[in-house]
Amino acid sequence: MLELDLSADIQALRSTFADIREVVDVEGLRSEIARLSEEAGVPDLWDDPDAAQKVTSALSHRQSELARIQSIESRLDDLEVLVGLANEMGDEESADEARKELTDLGAIIGQLEVQTLLDGEYDARPAVVTIRAGAGGVDASDFAEMLLRMYLRWAEQHKYSVTIMDSSYAEEAGIKSATFEVDAPYAFGTLSVEAGTHRLVRMSPFNSAGKRQTSFAAVEVIPLLDEAVEVEIPESDLRVDVFRSSGPGGQSVNTTDSAVRLTHLPTGTVVSMQNEKSQIQNRAAAMRVLQSRLLILQKEQEAAIKKDLAGNITASWGDQMRSYVLAPYQMVKDLRTDYEVNNPTAVFDGDLDGFISAGIRWRKRPIDD
Repeated sequence: MLELDLSADIQALRSTFADIREVVDVEGLRSEIARLSEEAGVPDLWDDPDAAQKVTSALSHRQSELARIQSIESRLDDLEVLVGLANEMGDEESADEARKELTDLGAIIGQLEVQTLLDGEYDARPAVVTIRAGAGGVDASDFAEMLLRMYLRWAEQHKYSVTIMDSSYAEEAGIKSATFEVDAPYAFGTLSVEAGTHRLVRMSPFNSAGKRQTSFAAVEVIPLLDEAVEVEIPESDLRVDVFRSSGPGGQSVNTTDSAVRLTHLPTGTVVSMQNEKSQIQNRAAAMRVLQSRLLILQKEQEAAIKKDLAGNITASWGDQMRSYVLAPYQMVKDLRTDYEVNNPTAVFDGDLDGFISAGIRWRKRPIDD
């Protein structure tokens, strides 16, 4: 006779979920949705498109967060019913379904628990991710494109909104660089642990001798701010270049000088934008990203000064934070957290949640661990 007892496991999930609900503040979330819904219903909302976009985007994010909480509650209730039915009917198929649902819910609640660790100043903001090919020639530019696809697939799996803001294609294969925005709740806090130098080891498809090749790519992640008023940029500190968009695209590509490149002369920071059709739109988008980058640079400089004054040297993220090995064996390993998997194909297809969760937990660990 079938005796499926998952009560202890389900109770453990409910306990963790109760803690998450308290941190998320579900009632506060409902109040925020009600307020934003009222603002979104104002007849003249779209008289100011920028303000309207902020309201509707915030409302969508809050509704999505509440829906996820409610979905988990419902699935926990349904799981208990399914276990009861499996035992009552002696149905092994239902028992297998219950075990699988328990595993799936454990993973979802675990991810949500990690999100509660994202309490940084900008963690809730959308993220702007830039990938740049490093040392390694053609293999490096190909690797950069592999990383771009990896992050886009990850975002697609989570149904996150992604906008490619700029891309520069390499001559033989791959990309020199690409910048994209991920607009989702806690996108910056989530993806910020992906920042650093990534290394690929494989038998190079571009090497006729079939030798093993090591190549590198850099990933930069910054928060996208609504209005980076903390950073004022005098026009005298800017060099503005306009040029024609490049790469594959539609009718508007390579026809007008709509792409914009901003160079912040004091720091040498460069931002290019070619996603929008007009030069004015591209300049506004580039300025927003430039302000965000300069704000983060300012914060990093302040933190470095504080560290130096305190004489407190902590573990660094390091130049090389993750290795993707395709030959002579198969493994992807994060060198900060020691989290690893033996299926690089799945990782390059967007299976990053394990690495991201481990990175967030690692970052929040006590310093003396």
